[in-house]
Amino acid sequence: MLALLALLAAAPADYSAAANWLCLPGHAGACDANEDATVIQADGSTAVEKFKPAQDPPVDCFYVYPTVSLQRTGNSDLHPGPEELRVVAQQFARFGAVCATYAPLYRQTTLAAMTARILGRPMADADPALATQDVVDAWNYYLAHYNRGRGVVLIGHSQGSAVLIELIKREIDGKPVQKRLLSAILAGSRLQVPAGKDVGGDFQHIPLCHSANDLGCAIAYASFRATAPPPSNTFFGRSSGPGTVAACVNPAALGGGSGPAQAWFGAHGLDSWAVGATVQTPFVAVPGLLTAECAHNEVANYLAITLHGDAKGRRTSDIPGDVIIGGSVRENWGLHRVDVNLFLGNLLELVRSETKAYLRK
Repeated sequence: MLALLALLAAAPADYSAAANWLCLPGHAGACDANEDATVIQADGSTAVEKFKPAQDPPVDCFYVYPTVSLQRTGNSDLHPGPEELRVVAQQFARFGAVCATYAPLYRQTTLAAMTARILGRPMADADPALATQDVVDAWNYYLAHYNRGRGVVLIGHSQGSAVLIELIKREIDGKPVQKRLLSAILAGSRLQVPAGKDVGGDFQHIPLCHSANDLGCAIAYASFRATAPPPSNTFFGRSSGPGTVAACVNPAALGGGSGPAQAWFGAHGLDSWAVGATVQTPFVAVPGLLTAECAHNEVANYLAITLHGDAKGRRTSDIPGDVIIGGSVRENWGLHRVDVNLFLGNLLELVRSETKAYLRK
């Protein structure tokens, strides 16, 4: 019986079925979530910004979500829980303003499997290769049936970024389809490049992005508070071996240096966003509060997030995003929970600019 269950679990996912996509144009799904935001200025004044999805966008976005499954098995099944729907709404649905959105379900390694691995007690039934194969199958189905030669942006976070790195190595890097790649946004990842170089390491033909007009390039980073840089036991920003480092590309300043992070946070991330403000939208934007700049210390390359709040002002001077386990902040995770949210505005602007460059080309 167990052998039969294992065989069924490993059967290829059927991506011709709309039910195996969280987001798929023409089908109701997770990307139909309400993305309206309350914009809170430094003086505490507020305004509601209604989300406007693009009508007939000329490019696609293909998204792989992070580790969220609460199932107790090593790999999740293909039945989405509230956690999958929630993360799509938080990280990806807003990209519907600039592209047609595709997000496959996949049998990811679960939070239980991740925790067991961190504790040194890996679950015997956890199979990272199954997660990767599902996404490769979804990508190939997308190319064969949905893409129609259009440009595409790949977007991932955490496990999703790790899976996309493998997908790019196998299916895209140095192959004809690379010409359709606008960019690969690999948030919360440890994409490896040779020290001092833009290409090599994980990818042989896909360099790091340096401007909003670059095409066929990669953006990778891991976010930490500037006041809490990666400690010696950090999970992110590390080199994987001699001669390579973890890439840091700043979505707020692709050419280098510091830039304003255009963040959208889930409204429930803080108890109070501003004195006297009532937030009734799912998201909150806090213009002018954050800047970001790539930095490094003796253990990691990372994206340092600086807060410019006024503790005596009416708007919050803090943000959500710290990983809290057992009631304490785990600084070795940094701001991993909000890697994408910190830069949603910057990334949308990037995709708009890349789309124009791609169409000109």
